[in-house]
Amino acid sequence: MPNVNLIESIKKMIKQKKVEGNIALLIDGPNTIRREMKPDLIAVKREVEKHGQIKVAKVFLDQYASDKLIEAMTNQGFEPIITTGDVDVTMAVEAMQQVFNPAINKIALMTRDNDFRPVLIKAKELGKETIVIGAEPGFSVALRNTADIVIITPMR
Repeated sequence: MPNVNLIESIKKMIKQKKVEGNIALLIDGPNTIRREMKPDLIAVKREVEKHGQIKVAKVFLDQYASDKLIEAMTNQGFEPIITTGDVDVTMAVEAMQQVFNPAINKIALMTRDNDFRPVLIKAKELGKETIVIGAEPGFSVALRNTADIVIITPMR
């Protein structure tokens, strides 16, 4: 008679989706963290973690971000990056650094902005899997059609 525990263990292993890869999660703060949108960033992290392990989690904010927002981002496990220049440029530079980081397999961008499409294209050309997280209204169709995986932002 076969070992029932062994059979159950094998069934569980087969059912479990194999998730591989280290992810860099980068969030376009001014474009996605808005009162009217109310994104649930903990839920975003859970959704992204279905595709691998988050090794880098950064949120890009402008110089007008409140201390309360910066503290909230830190408390949720994100590294706030404050820029006095264009947030998109700073985030795109970081995204490209992560594309060339051999320890990162997947690039996840939370934005609605089509300006990040070239980053996704280059990441894919260089063998990285791409994830885009966005919300309506204004979630770029071009971004959706470029990314390997699309996640609609969970709201509170």
